[in-house]
Formats: sequence, C-alpha cells, structure tokens
Amino acid sequence: MKEKVVLAYSGGLDTTAVIPWLKENFDYEVICCCVNCGQGNELDGLEERAKLSGASKLYIEDIIDEFCDEYIMPCVQAGAVYEHKYLLGTSMARPVIAKKLVEIARKEGASAICHGATGKGNDQIRFELAIKALAPDLRIIAPWRMTDVWTMQSREDELEYCHKHGIDLPFDANHSYSRDRNLWHISHEGLELEDPSNAPNYEDMLVLGVTPQQAPDQEELVTMTFEAGVPKTINGKAMKVSDIIAELNKMGGRNGIGIVDIVENRVVGMKSRGVYETPGGTILMEAHEQLEELILDRDTLEMKKKLGSQFAQVVYEGKWFTPLREALQAFVTSTQKYVTGEVKFKLYKGNIIKAGTTSPYSLYNESLASFTTGDLYDHHDADGFITLFGLPLKVRAMKMQELEKNK
Repeated sequence: MKEKVVLAYSGGLDTTAVIPWLKENFDYEVICCCVNCGQGNELDGLEERAKLSGASKLYIEDIIDEFCDEYIMPCVQAGAVYEHKYLLGTSMARPVIAKKLVEIARKEGASAICHGATGKGNDQIRFELAIKALAPDLRIIAPWRMTDVWTMQSREDELEYCHKHGIDLPFDANHSYSRDRNLWHISHEGLELEDPSNAPNYEDMLVLGVTPQQAPDQEELVTMTFEAGVPKTINGKAMKVSDIIAELNKMGGRNGIGIVDIVENRVVGMKSRGVYETPGGTILMEAHEQLEELILDRDTLEMKKKLGSQFAQVVYEGKWFTPLREALQAFVTSTQKYVTGEVKFKLYKGNIIKAGTTSPYSLYNESLASFTTGDLYDHHDADGFITLFGLPLKVRAMKMQELEKNK
C-alpha cells in the first residue's frame, strides 16, 4: 500500500497543484482536508476539484463553533491584539486547522501532513509548531521550501503544470490580492499594498463591508449582554458565539467598522503590509473591553493588559499548544468570572460610540466618583497619601539640591 499524506486543502490554485506534485514526486496517496472556519462560498465545488486533481478522498471538517468558543473567545477575553492593531484572524485559525489535520492523519493512518504555506510567511511556523506539538512523529512536507523538487514560482507555472497533468481548472493567471478568510476576518496582501507609499484601493478590495465614507449617515444602536466574559445576546436575541460574530460582521460591515491598514513584523523577520477587515471582531473586542472597565480592579486590569499583549504575541508566533499559552489563558479565565452585564453602543461611519454600560458587579461607586463629598471618601485623607506617594520624588530632589550646593 502507498503511504498516505494529508494535504491542508483550500481549493485554490496553490494547493490544487500540490496534489499531482505529491503523487509524482513522492508516490503518495493524497487525502485532502479542508477545515471550514467560516470561509463561506470558498468551499463550493471543492470535492469535484480535489478528485479531478488526483486526491483519493476529501474531508470537509466544520469546526466553526470550536474555532469561536475555544480559540476566538480566549483571545477576546485576553484583549489580545498584535502590535496594537491586528486582531489575530489568521493566527487564531491555524492551530485549530492543524489540530484537525492531525486528527484526520491519525484516522487515515497517514505518515505525513503537507501544507501550502510559503517560506516567507508566518503560517508555515504556525502549522508546523502545532503539528510538532500534537504529533511529533508525523513528517511535514512544505513544497515551497523544497526548491529542488518544487520548481513552480508563479501562478502561470502552476496552471501549466496542472494542464500537463490533465487538470483544467477555473482559474486564470491574473494576479489578485492574496487573501485569507474565516468567520472572524479577511486579510488582503499584494498588488498596491506591497508599496507602503500607496493608498489601498478599497473599492476593489473590500469584501465584508464598506469604507466609513460609504457607510450610512444614520447611526445604529446596538445592545449586547455578556455572562462571565462570553457574549450571549444582541438586541435582546440570544445566540451562540458564532452567530453573534456573524451578526456583528453584518452590522460592522455596513457601518465601515474594523478596517485596518498595517505594516506588521512577521516572525521570520521581515515587515509585511496588509489590510484586515474585522468588522464583527472589532465590535466584540470593544464591547467586552467596555464592560471590563466597570468590573475589573485597577491592578488586575493593568496586569491583564500586559499579559494580553504577550498572549497576542504567543498566538501570532504559532505557540498555541504550549504551557505558556495555557498558563496565560488560565489567568485570563480567572478574570472573567464577574464580567457580566449589558453594553450599549452606536455604530457610525467607522466609529463605535459608547451609549451606556451596566453590570451587577460594577465597581463604579457614584458616591465616590462624584464631586460631592460622600461617606467613603474624606478629602483630607489625600494629604497623607500624596506625602507618602511623593516621598521618593521629594527625597531625590533634596539630594540633587544638596549636590548642587556642594559643587
């Protein structure tokens, strides 16, 4: 029997060309696995295309709810944002995809997993770190790094290779944006974005929504509720997390929310420019943060922001299946116990505007916060506090004065 390889299959030209290449160069039986994280109509026609290209089998695994509940929500609760802008849409999806690839490889008795990530990007790291952590015995095949046998360097090369192997595909050689899509976001790279001096061509680019300029002149009021850090309702309607994100995507998209143009630092060392559309995710992150402001004490909130940045870097670098990620997430989970309440906000031309927040666990005390004197706060207490709090500054200033006099 031939050895089996499980191919991470998207149905695009790259991974379609990999199928005959694996059979020709390694004599593998190729089993394709497409992991549905919410790609939408990108899944149409995959089975016929995979079989046409020489795959013996295609798995289409729907893991949308697992992706939302076990990968997206920990990042939302952590406030994980990479380099202040990127909401980790691709980064969060790669470990759950790799996990499913390993499961299929075990089920099929495969000896290897193949992915189509390039040798310049982050995805090769994310896929391979996850596979190493979950199945260290499986061989990993990365065609784009195997330049001695992978000789295709362009879409034209791949189309010609497929044609020679009797595979006619509904693709053309015209270059377009390089995109990655799931329920959380869609990313765009390439074309004019490769030059940071160029403005993005949003009219041709955007998929999930419109620019703020094109958004309606009417604001949209939204009410959300959370229980223990998890969203439960939108405008009074109870939904599971995946449906909430899908609904927020529609709301955010039509109001020009969540469009980010960023030059980020890849793990491999280079800078990369891309545009991310994350309409629903941007709203969900903001709403969750709006509620936390009321509930978390100062020290916990400060520590959480620090660890949130580290959590984002861990996820970005593909280190999901590590003790560090588990430990960071355990801290975050402990902070979410009382993150329960209602959040109101208005969506208007790219903006998320607060419209009121309530929680039974709010630490906001109107008597303390108001300008009137309440029972819990005596203005005279501030004298001693400022004296002690400012003591290091005063001692240092006195020492500097003494040194100046003795010159």
